[in-house]
Amino acid sequence: MVSLVGQLHDDGFSNIILVDDGSLIANRKYFKTCKETCHCKIIRHVVNFGKGIALKSAFNYILEQRPDIKGAVTVDCDGQHVLPDINTCAKLTYEHPDSLILGCRQFNDKEIPLRSRFGNKLTRQMIRLLCGIHVSDTQTGLRGLPTPLIREHFANVKGERFEYEMNMLIAAKEYQIPIEEFPIQTIYLANNESSHFNPFIDSIRIYKVFLKFMLSSLSSFIIDIALYWLLGYLLRPIISDKWMLPFFDLSVLILMRTVISRFASSLFNFFVNKNQVFKNDSSSPFLFVRYYTLAIVQLLLSAVLVNHLLTFITYSTLRKCIIDTLLFAISFQIQREWVFKK
Repeated sequence: MVSLVGQLHDDGFSNIILVDDGSLIANRKYFKTCKETCHCKIIRHVVNFGKGIALKSAFNYILEQRPDIKGAVTVDCDGQHVLPDINTCAKLTYEHPDSLILGCRQFNDKEIPLRSRFGNKLTRQMIRLLCGIHVSDTQTGLRGLPTPLIREHFANVKGERFEYEMNMLIAAKEYQIPIEEFPIQTIYLANNESSHFNPFIDSIRIYKVFLKFMLSSLSSFIIDIALYWLLGYLLRPIISDKWMLPFFDLSVLILMRTVISRFASSLFNFFVNKNQVFKNDSSSPFLFVRYYTLAIVQLLLSAVLVNHLLTFITYSTLRKCIIDTLLFAISFQIQREWVFKK
């Protein structure tokens, strides 16, 4: 850390902020050295609050004490970031005052620790699938943030530890902030042993952000399946499975069960998705029209596919579970990109 801070100072970086996030007393001498030799601003946390709070402490200092600064470049102190890449990040932050800048590592090298390769690739695919965010390094600590974006958006993003960086990407997507990437050197010292990232605990914290997207659909799915089964139990003595719609070769009973269960679950899903998941406060009736256009198409697809696909499975409720799981993934992305897009 001391070496990198010295390089930054010698290269002309005059506003260096170091956050001591609960370091051991024996290690405080390094921060003292940086302050004395490079005139750094030291923000000290007596206990370890986590990376998210550490970053927000620095952002708060910038907004309160140095609002004249055009932007901030965040750098990890574990030796992964080098001066040329930091310079590039600063340059791009200045050139793109409306964008979030990411210095992205390359994960094809087998010398990269397995937990870093696996964790990043998994998270990258998940955030692409569930949030529509296309970035090559979701956990990079080298980022450029223009001050206006810090003030308006990123300082208010939730998250105390490593999940904060993931939430920042989701906020960029939500507020339509462009993301600019550039490649950086991929450096891991001593197999990245200095990292405080806990593969299990911090992965749970990171993926908690996805639960709010999935919980609404899962609840609706359960309501839909439960009603579909219940209606079958109640209506089968009245309506025969053999009654078919002319020209469509479609079971009347399956269609009725699908329509009623889907209407109830979709109404629940619409309001939860609008208000809690995608947080769209628009009162436009077009949201309702778009949502139910999608719901009707999905309903018809579900009824037709349950009736004609996977017919070797005799229990139609099981067929519906399989088919609707596939339709769920497609529906989620359409809702995100079309129905509730701000």
